[in-house]
Amino acid sequence: MEQKKMSEKIREITGINPRKCMKCGKCSATCPAYEEMEYHPHQFVAMIERDAIEELMESKAIWNCLSCMACVERCPRGVEPGKLVEAARQLVTRQQGGNYLLPDDIPARLDGDLPQQALVSALRKFTR
Repeated sequence: MEQKKMSEKIREITGINPRKCMKCGKCSATCPAYEEMEYHPHQFVAMIERDAIEELMESKAIWNCLSCMACVERCPRGVEPGKLVEAARQLVTRQQGGNYLLPDDIPARLDGDLPQQALVSALRKFTR
């Protein structure tokens, strides 16, 4: 799937228009995983807006997001960066040939530096 189509798919899945972002940085300022991410919530939005999806999807940052949705709460324009990250995760998972993470797959994916909240969030999302 080409980058533009992937970007459009993320917009379709979430119903979010990244162009509404005024780049204030409030979402990133409130992110508890900020230090663990190579790209921050406001950068996710900008990358989707400019169709830099491949770069984003290859990043560990989408997996380090805690899915706490603090960024969603702080956004004055309702852009909801956390939901964009969730959609990017889904696309990566589907590209890898699956829709869900099986419990037996977890040990191979564990990273000692990954916050436990991220693991719980992944289990909640990918074991349904």
